[in-house]
Amino acid sequence: MTVAALARMVKLSHSLFALPFAAAAVALVAAEARLDPARLALVALAVVAARTAAMAMNRIADRAFDARNPRTQRRELVTGEVSAAAAWALLGGSAAAFVAAAALISPVCGALALPVLAILLGYSYAKRFTWACHLWLGVAQAIAPVGVAIALTGTAPPASVVLGLGVGAWIAGFDVFYSMQDMDYDRGAGLRSIPARFGVAGALRWARGLHLVAAAAIFAAGALAGRGAGWILGSVILAATLAAEHRYVAPGGALRPERINVAFFNYNAFASIAFALCALGDLALR
Repeated sequence: MTVAALARMVKLSHSLFALPFAAAAVALVAAEARLDPARLALVALAVVAARTAAMAMNRIADRAFDARNPRTQRRELVTGEVSAAAAWALLGGSAAAFVAAAALISPVCGALALPVLAILLGYSYAKRFTWACHLWLGVAQAIAPVGVAIALTGTAPPASVVLGLGVGAWIAGFDVFYSMQDMDYDRGAGLRSIPARFGVAGALRWARGLHLVAAAAIFAAGALAGRGAGWILGSVILAATLAAEHRYVAPGGALRPERINVAFFNYNAFASIAFALCALGDLALR
C-alpha cells in the first residue's frame, strides 16, 4: 500500500471541485470576514479533511457492493491495494483533523463539527433506503460555503446560504449523471437512486432541473452580496459549462454512457476553477 493508493481511493484530485467553491465563499463574505492566513489555512484544512473523511466512509460502506459491480471491482479497497485497516485509519484521522480544525477556528465551528460530520458520513448509507441520496449529497456539499462564512464571519449571511444551495444543486446534478452508469446494478442489488427509480429520461430531467437551480442560485448569491462583473462573468461561464456538459453527455436527449467520466471530471473541474478565479478576480478589483 502507498500514499498514492490512499489518495486514489478517496479521489483526492476531486478536491478541485470543493476548494474552488470554498474560495468563492471567501470572496462572497470578504467584506465582513477575518482573512488572516492562519484562519484561512484552517478553513482549507477543514474542507479537505471533511471531504477525505466522507470519501473514505463511502469506500468502506460500499466495499461489498463495489466488489460485485463490474465498474468498481478495481477500486483499491476491493483489490486489497488499500487494506481495511488503512481505510479506517484514514477515516479516523481525517475526521479528527476536521473536528480539530473547526474547534481551532472558533467555538461555534467546533460545536457544529460533529453534526456536520454526521451528515457527511451518513450519505454513504443513503442509497440503502432512499432514491433521494443525490439530494443528501447536495445538502452535504451545500454546508461547505455556509461553513466557510461562519468560520470567517461568525454568521451565515443569506448570500452564503444561497451559494450553498447552488453548490449543492450543482453537485447533486452531476451525481445523478454519474449514477446512471450503475442504474442496472443498483436495481439488481436493491440500491436506490434517481436513475434506478425514474430511468434514464427521468434522471436527465432531474439533472437538468438541479443544474438550472445551481446556475440561478450561484448568480443570485453574488447579487445578494453586491458582487460585481467578475462574479457575473463566473456565473455565465458556469452556466454555459453546465449546458455544454448536458449536450456532451446526452446529445439530443440520448445518453452516451461512455462520456460520463470525462464530463464528471473535466467539465466540472473547469467550471469550478473558472468560477472561483472570476469570483476572486472580482474581489481583487473592488
